[in-house]
Amino acid sequence: MQTLTVGEFKANFSEVLRNVQNGQEVVISYGKKKEKIAVLMPYDHTKPKMDRPLGPLQGKAGFNIRDGFKIATDEEFLLS
Repeated sequence: MQTLTVGEFKANFSEVLRNVQNGQEVVISYGKKKEKIAVLMPYDHTKPKMDRPLGPLQGKAGFNIRDGFKIATDEEFLLS
């Protein structure tokens, strides 16, 4: 996994995107301490949607969604 500062990312934007398209993950760091703030990773359009686990409450809690409730796709959620 490659780590770049914001400046390196900006200077090599097209190359970084090509690397991500080819399957590489890229970490972006920021500031004097080079704190890691983001990860760019390839988006898989063909990946089947899976149920989202409840994490530590799995098996202890649940939820119901009523009929007629519109569930946003991941893309709709990210664009809102």
